[in-house]
Amino acid sequence: MKNKIILFWIIVAITIASIAVIHFKPASLGLDLVGGSRLVLEAVPSSDVKKITPEVMDSLQYAIENRINALGVGETNVQKVGDKRLMVEIPNITDTKKAKEFLGETAQLEFKEPGQTIDGYQEWLPTGLTGKDLKKAAASTSATGEWIVSLEFNAEGAKKFADLTRKLVGKPMAIFFNGKLQSAPRINEEIVGGRAQISGGADGGFEYSEVKNMVDLLNAGALPVGANIIEENSVGPSLGADSIKKSEFAGLIGISLVMLFMIFYYRVPGVIASVALCVYSVIVFAIFKIIPVTLTLAGIAGFILSIGMAVDANILIFERTKEELKTGRSLFTAINSGFDRAFTSIFDSNMSTIITCIILYLLGTGTVKGFALTLAIGVLVSMFSAITVTKNLMHLVFGTGELKHPALFGLKASDINKSYTAVETRKEKAKFGVLN
Repeated sequence: MKNKIILFWIIVAITIASIAVIHFKPASLGLDLVGGSRLVLEAVPSSDVKKITPEVMDSLQYAIENRINALGVGETNVQKVGDKRLMVEIPNITDTKKAKEFLGETAQLEFKEPGQTIDGYQEWLPTGLTGKDLKKAAASTSATGEWIVSLEFNAEGAKKFADLTRKLVGKPMAIFFNGKLQSAPRINEEIVGGRAQISGGADGGFEYSEVKNMVDLLNAGALPVGANIIEENSVGPSLGADSIKKSEFAGLIGISLVMLFMIFYYRVPGVIASVALCVYSVIVFAIFKIIPVTLTLAGIAGFILSIGMAVDANILIFERTKEELKTGRSLFTAINSGFDRAFTSIFDSNMSTIITCIILYLLGTGTVKGFALTLAIGVLVSMFSAITVTKNLMHLVFGTGELKHPALFGLKASDINKSYTAVETRKEKAKFGVLN
């Protein structure tokens, strides 16, 4: 009993901590609930990619999604529009200028060599060394204390960089980021090892915010082709504040009806299940805020669906417990046996759901991922709620005594049978479970 009391206070502490998280940490809501920005990008052929194919657009869509996710923008919607355009929806950012900063525009890194036009003017020519050859980028400082971007190339990029610096000994090599010249250092000797730096040139150096933004964009991955922003606008919430309030009200009514049914049909265990359901809801919502999970209408649907599954687990447990009581088992034994016998069914059904969620999350995009994530979190916490919280409360409320009032479980006295008692068992028969 001492261990059960300790576990009870642990559950209370987790619940209080979850309430604190819900109270102090703001929720992250999706585009359909709070509005945001919508940008339309158009892929532009390059010297490496002459034609925009469906495969190129798939790669561009994947790179844009990774870039925005790396910048901490959740539940974005990136989808193809036509043959060479992408529509990007970013929630909670109504300033399109800020949305473009999050997107990083095209974030193209290029190394160029000097050349001359027909008129004799200097121009910068592409060398084939781009951000696609980059392994990682990091913010650091130079010997003079200025902020710089340190670059490390992959194996192929390191070879290209070594060949390029050997070719340009005594000449400048230009580093362009997003089409803007960042620096053009003079190459004194071949540079091996695949490392380079981007400095702010003669303009006083970079600010830390500039360096961090460049590092984040470069580490998010290079775009396979350039992408121009051809349309930008802010969008309002498609549901509106009034619809959100109605959804909350409908959700409360649904949960209340479920609790009333559990209490009416299962009596005291139904009350315990309702308390466990409240604990479950608080913990799940706190986890959503901690991760954070961006809540859209689809994500809320996944959460509500997991509530139904949490109640379903309690129903399985209580029905098993009632069966054990009807056979004449003691109350403590019936509760333990009911949980043990129901666990296999609960585990199998929940694992099937989690596997489905994993597939949806890996193969789906945007809204589908949000639904899969919220449902998976809800299912995992529902197992903890049903197996740990409900069982602990059942033991504390009913203790280890006999069931003197079957009505507490929604049973009649005539439903309870007498259990069989083994008076004598021969050792050789006990192996086969045969009792005298």
